[in-house]
Amino acid sequence: MPPVSASGLDRRLFLSSLLGVAAAGAGLSGCADSSAATGSEESLSKPLATKVPSGVALKVADFQGAQRLQLKLAGLSGLPFTVSDWVNVGAEPDVINAFRAKSLEVSGNAGIPPIQAHFQGFDAKIVAIDITRKPNYLFATRPGSDITSVAGFKGRKLAFSQGQAQGVVLLRALKKAGLKDDDVTLVQLTSNQFLTALQSGQVDIAPLANSQAPAYLKQYGPKGAHVIKTDVVDLLSLLWAPTTVLADPAKAAAVAAYIPRWAKGLVWAYEHPDAWNREFYVKTQNLTLAQAEDITALANKPLFPPSWDEAVRWEQETADLLAEGGFVKAFDVESLFDRRFEALAAKSVPATYRS
Repeated sequence: MPPVSASGLDRRLFLSSLLGVAAAGAGLSGCADSSAATGSEESLSKPLATKVPSGVALKVADFQGAQRLQLKLAGLSGLPFTVSDWVNVGAEPDVINAFRAKSLEVSGNAGIPPIQAHFQGFDAKIVAIDITRKPNYLFATRPGSDITSVAGFKGRKLAFSQGQAQGVVLLRALKKAGLKDDDVTLVQLTSNQFLTALQSGQVDIAPLANSQAPAYLKQYGPKGAHVIKTDVVDLLSLLWAPTTVLADPAKAAAVAAYIPRWAKGLVWAYEHPDAWNREFYVKTQNLTLAQAEDITALANKPLFPPSWDEAVRWEQETADLLAEGGFVKAFDVESLFDRRFEALAAKSVPATYRS
């Protein structure tokens, strides 16, 4: 893909063309989404059912089988609803497309996808929050690069995905280093294209998850690739679902029943790193035990706050940062949170995992 012009006008035109194609391909229109959202808001004001009705089914995201394995190992597989499909999807643009196609009904992601979905006119809500306190992304260089700091990004080509957590981490890092968008060349890619772009020299820098770095460095470190660490944190890991799903009382009850198991599964993996390393990273991801241990050593302690106020503030800062760059239109992010679910995760875990 060619680099995107740094000017706000060109960026908006580029994004509008992409969104127009996506909406046309899905057979959707902004008017249709708005109409559905209006009808759903009434249902979202009703209290959650305390019991999941019989016969309820949900389609749940399960990227690389991690969610099912986590629930199984933690002894949490006995769900009070049917999972009609465990969907192997994780990248945020793919999740939004799956939501639109009604092939997915609840997913885990970072904080930016709900903002991007709102910008696209698709109505979805956040139903659970896990706060991240330590950086879970770093910046990888192409082989042979001489870049050693974020200040060195000036004038370089950077892999950028505006609808994914990696994009926000990059924008926050640039801002902290005193760089503006037009000081660099942002190359529009999705995160699953970042490694190929680095390897080929299409970009100089790409933000990678901590879990991706060991394998990349093992292959390209001898050729001069390295990583640049920062203290920039992507605060939110979350569960979210289309508003149409949450407006269905039976499905909303199923989502509410899923949230405590999601939270407990994350706690289990954090408390049992040796088992998680062996069963997930080694057996399913083909990493060495040493690589797996490097990943879990950087793992964040799961934190499920009883109040979402900090998460809302962070999400607003993120939306404002994207709006400043011309990537989205400014809006009040409170509309992204379904507060009916606010305390469910916190109540399901010990106090040490609440703050």
